[in-house]
Amino acid sequence: MNGTPVDTDGSRGVFSLDSTVPGALPPGFEAFRHARQTQLSAVFPLPTLSPATIENFRVRARGARVRDVVTVDVHGASAARGKAILGNVEDQVRMQVVRRGAWTVRDPRGRDEQTVPAGQFLLRHVGRPSHFESAPHTTAQLIFLPSAMLTPLLGNRSITGPVDSPELRLLVAHTNAVHATIADLGPAGEQAAHSTLIELAKAVVKDGFDDVEPRLAPALAEAAKDLADSHLAHPELSPAMLARELNVSVRTLQRAFATVGESVSAYIRRRRLEEARLALTVPPVRLSVSELAAHWHFADSSHFIRTFKKHYGQTPAEYARSTRSTGS
Repeated sequence: MNGTPVDTDGSRGVFSLDSTVPGALPPGFEAFRHARQTQLSAVFPLPTLSPATIENFRVRARGARVRDVVTVDVHGASAARGKAILGNVEDQVRMQVVRRGAWTVRDPRGRDEQTVPAGQFLLRHVGRPSHFESAPHTTAQLIFLPSAMLTPLLGNRSITGPVDSPELRLLVAHTNAVHATIADLGPAGEQAAHSTLIELAKAVVKDGFDDVEPRLAPALAEAAKDLADSHLAHPELSPAMLARELNVSVRTLQRAFATVGESVSAYIRRRRLEEARLALTVPPVRLSVSELAAHWHFADSSHFIRTFKKHYGQTPAEYARSTRSTGS
């Protein structure tokens, strides 16, 4: 377990742990409880977990706090069950983004129960603590947001939808960026990260986002990169395809990429070249240059060779020979 307090005033915090490895130390639940109490509990209180959950606590998790927003990525190898403390009052907006397994929340009084299956998310306002239950091998992202900024838009609604909706892709891409950079953020960066989290959560509520808001451009670029990486071999991958999937105009997408110093087309070309270079080094079956050019959708072998040499300083054949001669 690694817990890193990154700000003495308590406005930021981060932790990670993996208790799924046999014999992991310190004990899984105690490590998780300590990290939650020291880093996140002011915003993300720990529910009362069942004895069976604590005894068989096998979880991989990472959490990050930016002011009054907390995100937690969790993979529970074991099932988990938590019980609300009756009588407590909470005022939060919570989101469960479920990639695998299922996550169930229920009112302690038995008036309402919602199960979020794999591939779906649930966003709702929470006034009182709720019971929860997760199936074994559930992978989910939990996002805890301040009520004051979102409840006026959300009201009493519970919003559900697919995890690959454009607005949610942007939110998830930004939370991943926050996890990766929070330790290095200065005060201005912290403010920007927090504001963007709020604006993207509002976009999920409104089913759309302000595409001229400059704070959202980096999140849009990251979401487009994630989407492009998952479709590199697709023959129709293009700026137009990415813009369509993310529900923005091509111009908006190009503006977002301008903030990170690379065009959409250049990113796609660079990533395809990286994959082609990797394929040249993988024995025992290496594709020919013409096969690689076709697979990664270059116009022809000559175009692929010229582009590869410009990027790496060698032709594909020269690169393949050099890796074989060095034993790579």
